[in-house]
Amino acid sequence: MEEATIEWTDEAMDWLRVIRAYIAQDSPAAADRTVKGIFETVQQLAKYPELGFKYPLPGRDDVRVLLFGHHRIAYTVARPATVTVLGVFHAALDVDRYFPE
Repeated sequence: MEEATIEWTDEAMDWLRVIRAYIAQDSPAAADRTVKGIFETVQQLAKYPELGFKYPLPGRDDVRVLLFGHHRIAYTVARPATVTVLGVFHAALDVDRYFPE
C-alpha cells in the first residue's frame, strides 16, 4: 500500500502557530510538546488516511477529523494518495463556522 503525501494548508499552519503561541504563554515546553504531538498524529495519516472520523458538514462529505488531546485536526483525503490538513482547532471551537457551505 502506497503511503499518502501529507500537505498542510497555510491556514492550518497559521492555526498551529496560534496554538503554540497561546500555550507558550504558560509553558514553552508544553507548547513544543503539543505541536510535536499534532505533527506526529498527522503523520499517522500517511499510512492510514481514513483513521479519523467523517465530520458531518452540510453539503460536504469529504472532511474528516482526527483527535489529538484537546485539538481536532480537520483534513481531506484525495485520490490517489494525498491528505490535506485544513486546520487544527481546539475542541471548544465550533469547527462548522470555518467551513462555509
